[in-house]
Amino acid sequence: MTYAWSEEDRLEARERLVAQVGKLPEAGFEDSHGHTGLICRGKRFGWLVVDHHGDGRLALWVKAPREEQRALVAGDPARYFVPPYVGPSGWVGVLLDPASNPDWDEVAALVEQAWRMSATKRAIAAHDGSH
Repeated sequence: MTYAWSEEDRLEARERLVAQVGKLPEAGFEDSHGHTGLICRGKRFGWLVVDHHGDGRLALWVKAPREEQRALVAGDPARYFVPPYVGPSGWVGVLLDPASNPDWDEVAALVEQAWRMSATKRAIAAHDGSH
């Protein structure tokens, strides 16, 4: 499969993720090897992955319950996939290239869910109280 995305698309995806993660207490970013890690108190809960080992994908890998991973991949395999390395732990891959037409509301929900799996009870309470 061939994926088509540009540096502009990568920057837009990163900006959207920065905005989403910026709303989450104790969450931040760490750039490493051309990818961007989503972190909470030193725990990684997601990655913006750019052409991982030449796979051509612009994707978000995000921590998720295994059932969620299975449901997303089975329900929309053109948009969701099981990422290497972390997939067996339940993480799900989300294609972010324009041709895959990412559902950014769903991406935001997946990011928040992943953050909740890593955040402290206090951070979750602070976030929930801010709505």
